[in-house]
Amino acid sequence: MAQALIEALNLEIHYGGIAAVKGISFVVEKGEMVCMIGANGAGKTSTLKALARMVDCSGEIHYAGERIEKVPGHTLIRKGLALVPEGRGIFARLTITENLAMGAYHRNDKLEIEADIERVFGMLPRLKEREHQVAGTLSGGEQQMLAIGRALMGRPTLLLLDEPSMGLSPIMVDKIFEVVRDVAARGVTILLVEQNARLALDICSRGYVMESGKITLADTSDVLLADPRVRAAYLGE
Repeated sequence: MAQALIEALNLEIHYGGIAAVKGISFVVEKGEMVCMIGANGAGKTSTLKALARMVDCSGEIHYAGERIEKVPGHTLIRKGLALVPEGRGIFARLTITENLAMGAYHRNDKLEIEADIERVFGMLPRLKEREHQVAGTLSGGEQQMLAIGRALMGRPTLLLLDEPSMGLSPIMVDKIFEVVRDVAARGVTILLVEQNARLALDICSRGYVMESGKITLADTSDVLLADPRVRAAYLGE
């Protein structure tokens, strides 16, 4: 029987008098890769930030059997929830290796941390080649790889990915999504926010469509890809 890893119930997010997210409910089951698609301003990033406790919200968030909507965000990495933010958020003046070590800031198992850094380098050989390079000098795609690698250093059960393809060349987008597939194949549950709807639906098993702060469609990726509303609004058909 499927097991919900994270579930939002009647989630609302306001910025002052503006309602960014208007009472949405959704679930991601353990082992799934699920996407949220929609135009700019639909509320997708705000939703991920609420799940990671970076913005305040009302409603309920259940993660691994625990209510977390009031839990301090910095404690969630210890619970296995990690966010790769829009814009990557790397430490530009630190080296690649130092950035990865920052992803394990809450851990004390030095030998295991070193082993995990090498494991990440095995997944992302481009970073290994540049391990002593200052992160701010990397290309956009390399910085995105580093942001994902840093999140993996927390050994997440759930990985929230916010617009990983943004601003990248088509070749680099393909490489990033190869990494995402690899992470999912290793048993990490993924919730992906992505403006590239076709790419997101191709890689995920299910999807939610957000418009103006509400979920307007939810189904398997195959059904959404065939839906004329999705095709017209997000696939350019």
